[in-house]
Amino acid sequence: MPPPPPKVLTVPAKNETVGHDVCKWLQSVIDRLKWWSPGNCQKLFLETELIELCYRAREQFWKSPVKLDIEAPVNICGDIHGQFEDLLAMFELMHPPPTNKYLFLGDYVDRGPFSIEVITLLFAYQVLHPDKVFLLRGNHESRPVNMQYGFFLECRKRYSERLYDAFQLAFYCMPLCAVISKKIICMHGGISEDLIDLNQLEKVDRPCDIPDIGVIADLTWADPDDKVLGYGGSPRGAGRSFGPEAVRKFLHLHNLDLIVRAHQVVMDGFEFFAGQQLVTIFSAPAYCGQFDNAGAVLTVAPNLVCSFTIFRPDKSYEGNTKEQKNSKPHKVSEHNEKK
Repeated sequence: MPPPPPKVLTVPAKNETVGHDVCKWLQSVIDRLKWWSPGNCQKLFLETELIELCYRAREQFWKSPVKLDIEAPVNICGDIHGQFEDLLAMFELMHPPPTNKYLFLGDYVDRGPFSIEVITLLFAYQVLHPDKVFLLRGNHESRPVNMQYGFFLECRKRYSERLYDAFQLAFYCMPLCAVISKKIICMHGGISEDLIDLNQLEKVDRPCDIPDIGVIADLTWADPDDKVLGYGGSPRGAGRSFGPEAVRKFLHLHNLDLIVRAHQVVMDGFEFFAGQQLVTIFSAPAYCGQFDNAGAVLTVAPNLVCSFTIFRPDKSYEGNTKEQKNSKPHKVSEHNEKK
């Protein structure tokens, strides 16, 4: 028989620096989640542990700028939305941190059944390996949204509203975008007409909620729309929509080559826009059990050559199949295989 799962460890003192005991505790959080199953999910953690993890994640986010600068290579992941089993499967196939570097584009919670496990694992990785795991904020990392779409009820049913509030404290301090090797910009939602200089983001005062309009709203809510030339209103009621010409001008203004964003279900796990100057990544396969979509991870190599690893739900057995497609930011059309 396999050995029993790791025992719950004593939570280190709040004023303790991230030393040996804290690292040991964080690793135990990760190790316990390897033993996760729907039947034992309530036996793995004390609520006080999860609240302490939220406090430490918040402190880590506060240390980070609103705009992260990350050097390739890195794996970029889109929405997860509480699909914890798919997150575990992705790490198994792509190799988990710290073996590989990861950038997540937000929307970790809501809709799926195990948001607490998703965000707990990612927070633990991010605090333990801050140079290997980077977490951006999505529109669902906001109280007005995750109060309605499942996360609040999950926290209240399984633990308490106190845990829910602790998660919000961390969410409200998360970075909003990242630039990879000075050429690829990443965010959850989309670009903003009001973002004239990326240094504007240094003036964002955290903790903050996500407003309905402005740069923060666009970075977390905006969507591409090929019927719009520049910028227009959004049917979501927050952020704006933007067209191919807006993408071209934004890249030229900021001397960038590619925009990587999430926020929308795309059936192949990735979808290009504006002459392949923007790509949407979605990493929750068979989303909510209502779609037959694939999930994808975008890997950026040191030379900025990009490859898509696609996870397709396989109806013949329990599990996902994997395939790869290669592309390059400067000349994506020469390398990407069309379906």
